[in-house]
Amino acid sequence: MSSAHQGATPGFLVWRLSMKWRVAVDRAVAPLGLTHAQYSVVATLHGMRRSGERPSQRRLADLTGLEPLYVSKLARALEAAGLLERTRDPRDPRAVQLALTERGVEVTRQAVEVVQGLLRQLLEPLGGLDGPRTRAFVHDLTTLLDTPLDPSADHPSTHGTEQS
Repeated sequence: MSSAHQGATPGFLVWRLSMKWRVAVDRAVAPLGLTHAQYSVVATLHGMRRSGERPSQRRLADLTGLEPLYVSKLARALEAAGLLERTRDPRDPRAVQLALTERGVEVTRQAVEVVQGLLRQLLEPLGGLDGPRTRAFVHDLTTLLDTPLDPSADHPSTHGTEQS
């Protein structure tokens, strides 16, 4: 552990790693006309496309962890850039389905390749993409992501005591 991060809380380290990753992806996909958030949308759509799924904006929000309103805003911008199309769901006229355009597929393929290179760099100290430490790290991250968080739990005001 670098001396700059000694004594840091796990929460701070998770935040710093997520910020490091977001900034690196932002910089890497910028030449392709994407932001990290847009990349999250198109990369998820690309994966779903391979299985024949054409998700609603809501389902995409659930999968990416982004707010539905933000996914809607991103989808509009990606549509204006010619990377995806938004259509009404024939089964539910209130829902909007999303799909990559041919140009969107090409840009996304390039972006995935760039981001995979970053991922290889990030995970090299853990033994690479397929190393046992990386598998354990993925398991730990999955466990943490699957753990529900309740902001009111363990809050000082709910227990009637203050913490310093």
